[in-house]
Amino acid sequence: MLKAFEFCLPTAAKAVPVGPDWIHEIKYDGYRLRVERQGRRVWLFTRNGHDWTSRFPWIVEAALKNREPQFVIDGEAVVLGVDGVSDFNALHSRKCDAEVQLYAFDVVAIGGEDLRPLPLSLRKANLARLLRGRPDGMFVAPFEAAGIGPDLFHAACRMGLEGLVSKRRDRRYSGGRSKDWIKVKNRTHPAMSRVM
Repeated sequence: MLKAFEFCLPTAAKAVPVGPDWIHEIKYDGYRLRVERQGRRVWLFTRNGHDWTSRFPWIVEAALKNREPQFVIDGEAVVLGVDGVSDFNALHSRKCDAEVQLYAFDVVAIGGEDLRPLPLSLRKANLARLLRGRPDGMFVAPFEAAGIGPDLFHAACRMGLEGLVSKRRDRRYSGGRSKDWIKVKNRTHPAMSRVM
């Protein structure tokens, strides 16, 4: 559907950016995933280009129930615990594949139109419209604007979450590593030891 698609990847940083141009999302601990729907067909692709369509049936079902027959969503495949926190061990075990949902944080195409040149704020508005009244299996990543970033990061750490991803609200979707997307990780989260 999208020729030469490349995921936008956040740049690691030690501090959350502040200022009116940034929005902040909780970083869920899962697998990055691109969901493509073309009519009655849905594909799920990983960052490395693997086709995981058969792996996560709930996401596929949610995509097929959407009234829009053509779209590409960027997000994170996650298993949520009863506390609403993503459980990477449950995800990685493959025992919960039927429970995996999509934490959707960007939409890069709708109805055959490439939305990557639009600023993030407009892509977020399009994503909210696309998933409005959505069936279970996909949910829109909530975000907070501007100066709340550092406080949100400390709250996320206290809750045992992985960290934050901060994004420039006025920038296009660019493939590859981007300084318009900044990730700050909770140094005490188990994901840190997996990275090491």
